Amino acid sequence: MKIRTVLGVCLAVAVASPAAAATNLLANGSFESGFTGWTVGQTGGGTAPVVIPYGSGSPYPGGAFGEAVLPNSVATLSPDPVGKSMAYFSSDTANPHSLSQIINLVAGITYNIGFDYYAPENGISNPNDASPAFNVGGVLVGCALSAGQPSSTPARTLINLGTSVVATTTAPTTFELQFKGLGVTAADFAVDRVYAVAAVPEPGVWAMMLLGFAAIGFSLRRRNNPEVRVRFA
Repeated sequence: MKIRTVLGVCLAVAVASPAAAATNLLANGSFESGFTGWTVGQTGGGTAPVVIPYGSGSPYPGGAFGEAVLPNSVATLSPDPVGKSMAYFSSDTANPHSLSQIINLVAGITYNIGFDYYAPENGISNPNDASPAFNVGGVLVGCALSAGQPSSTPARTLINLGTSVVATTTAPTTFELQFKGLGVTAADFAVDRVYAVAAVPEPGVWAMMLLGFAAIGFSLRRRNNPEVRVRFA
């Protein structure tokens, strides 16, 4: 599967992505059923990715080493309509750890892809960065956000990472979310609402398309009807 990136870099914004309203091609993108539907890859050993509930103060693997991830003061801002769980990555030796599944893309269609991201305070204060990124068909589709002391990523803030790609062939394609620890000790992060959705044109675009189709239809009708004449007095 080949793809063409519409946006050269990821967009990192502390707001919900409008893509949530469309049909998600990814199963269990909010991890409400654990990692059901996902293939978990673990290269380099260390602590494996786990699914944790919002606000859990439990130690790993039931929480983010005692820090409540997405506590109630922040969880109310979550755009996730289906539950209160996140996938949590924390291994310093991840090279990378990954979550992947197969989705069916159609040539010529633009897809919005991305995920929500949250950096715990105790993880982002570690001396080395960690990097989440996503690949489609083995291709990095945008930049990877870095979290940790060397970076300026804010802690305890829900951020959406998103970009758009155009499929150039129709085929089953691997969507992969990756986590890389860039040193020991590296930052932690949690992700939620991973999505891959077909882009829907804006209402104004639809109106222009309909007008264009109408003009083409009128032109063809006149061309196929020799009795139509335009006369001026």
